[in-house]
Amino acid sequence: MLIIPVKEGENIDRALKRFKRKFDRTGTMRQLRSRQQFTKPSVQRRTQIQKAQYIQHLRDQEEI
Repeated sequence: MLIIPVKEGENIDRALKRFKRKFDRTGTMRQLRSRQQFTKPSVQRRTQIQKAQYIQHLRDQEEI
């Protein structure tokens, strides 16, 4: 559970923005979405390899 202390006189919008930022950093939504359906370990490995190849391709393009 996230706790965001609100200081006296602090704007509620600013506190809400801090909460959202902290919530995004925890990765809760990403984890919930990934748990909605089961993916086989072989498929997970394949997607990781594809992501790595894509990133490597982008880095190679950047060097040229």
